Amino acid sequence: MTEPQHDLDLGIIGNGSVSALIDAQGRIVWSCLPSFDGDPVFCSLLSPRGGDAGYFDVVLDDQVSVERHYLDNSAVLRTRLHAADGAVVEITDFAPRYKLHGRVFHPMSLVRTLRPLAGAPRIRLRLRPLAGYGAHVPERTFGSNHVRFALDGLVLRATSDVPLPMLAEELPFLLDRPMHVVLGPDETLAESPARFAREAEEATLTYWHEWVRYLSIPAEWQDAVIRAAITLKLCQYEGTGAIVAAMTTSIPEAAHTVRNWDYRYCWLRDAAFVVRALNRLGATRSMEEYLRYLFNLAAGQPDLAPVYGIHFERELHEREATHLAGYRGMGPVRIGNDAWRQVQHDVHGSVVLAATQLFFDRRLVASGDAAAFARLEPAGDAAWRLYDQPDAGLWEFRGRASVHTYSSVTCWAGCERLARIARQLGLDARAAHWAARADAMRATILQRAVHPEAGHFVDVFDGDGLDASLLLLAELGFVDAADPRYVATVEAIGTGLARGPHVFRYLTPDDFGTPETSFTICSFWYVDALAAIGRREEARALFETLLAQRNGLGLLSEDIAPQTGELWGNFPQTYSLVGLINAAMRLSRSWEELL
Repeated sequence: MTEPQHDLDLGIIGNGSVSALIDAQGRIVWSCLPSFDGDPVFCSLLSPRGGDAGYFDVVLDDQVSVERHYLDNSAVLRTRLHAADGAVVEITDFAPRYKLHGRVFHPMSLVRTLRPLAGAPRIRLRLRPLAGYGAHVPERTFGSNHVRFALDGLVLRATSDVPLPMLAEELPFLLDRPMHVVLGPDETLAESPARFAREAEEATLTYWHEWVRYLSIPAEWQDAVIRAAITLKLCQYEGTGAIVAAMTTSIPEAAHTVRNWDYRYCWLRDAAFVVRALNRLGATRSMEEYLRYLFNLAAGQPDLAPVYGIHFERELHEREATHLAGYRGMGPVRIGNDAWRQVQHDVHGSVVLAATQLFFDRRLVASGDAAAFARLEPAGDAAWRLYDQPDAGLWEFRGRASVHTYSSVTCWAGCERLARIARQLGLDARAAHWAARADAMRATILQRAVHPEAGHFVDVFDGDGLDASLLLLAELGFVDAADPRYVATVEAIGTGLARGPHVFRYLTPDDFGTPETSFTICSFWYVDALAAIGRREEARALFETLLAQRNGLGLLSEDIAPQTGELWGNFPQTYSLVGLINAAMRLSRSWEELL
């Protein structure tokens, strides 16, 4: 029997409605239903206290090795289990996503196909969902070719051509032909599991191949960028357009810390980063879908919160899931996130930044107009009103408030982009209005956010500390990369916050002590900044080192332990993958240089 999951060497499958994380043994260890923020019916990743359950695995007799890979340019994962006698079982996992009847079909469904590739593999299937965040084993009922699990508020049906006793009673059997398990709602399949699985796999591969085909990828590091882009796409909830920060809750930022948070929600700042990264690759539909979410969310709200639920929930009350012991037993496991209560002023600028391309990209069928601009102006008004006021900052300090430089600059960026948009639309009076505000904000920031002696930017107004978000000031257009104040900032962060290729958000103690792990997107920001100030070869070398930190399937979590290279934090982390894409785009040689 294989050992339980002990690391983040996980793969992800998904379709915009549901997702699942699959470990290196082909075991589904995390999946929330009926949507990203739902009950994790497969939750063994977070150690259910009730016993050996919360997963779906395939146990091969005398297994000795495993290999796995994604099918090229897709979200279809293939795992091969090898036995000592030469028998081989191949597992193909995916969530159906394809065009059907003029729309994209993305049901609440996971499909698993088992194929014997060599020898006479003898296997057992262990399908053991839990309900209530690991609280109880669901009641089961049976049909002629399916098992029904009565979850909390939902019935999950497993339809299969595996003989029912083998599936329901976990009896061992000889896998002598392909077999299939389709997990989904309590609905009858209109065709055999074999035909549905085969046709859905083919159609899903076609969808992903077409999606990837139209990406404008860099000439170098293509596989890394494609994998990151597909994963970002999987983190957008199709029902509303919301983009979650990660698929998990409570993977700790470091061993035995209480920095365990629920990331299954939409941070407007994080989502703006995702949208802008995908825009650079030409995947602008994600922006359009996210703006639909944003405009629905912002209707009638003068001020925005930093985070919302994927179904527009405004309150995400934090509580603990006591029946889950946590990743490697390192609780607590949290449901909800109290960041919704915080004041984070950069959110207002982030909203405008996410929408700016809508007004300039001629490829879009429905480009931005005066009405869309008017919907953005309240975010600019809030940015102007709040840019020099204390907030929790993008690092979400829970115990203190300051005027954070990044928040102020992002507010400036929102007003500056509104001026650009107004000029594009021929709204000269509004352009002058927003440009005047942006100029006034910039003058104040430059007066109060530069160290008077060291000459670099500082983390808070009139302060003397550093945080890695200052690396973004050139990217946001606030200063030129050649500005001596920015160059000094990059050099100071390299000295003060970097540990080899790993860059910390900050190193001053916060509400929970001193950070122990680097924040992966900060390391990519540093790579970007080095390239921007002319240290390109150094940046390329650091980028290659960071790429080597990805797990076996090319994915990243939120944090890395510098001493060991081990991944920590929620997974897969959109921030980290955004950083990878942006750095690759900046550093890659051109296609003309290669061809």
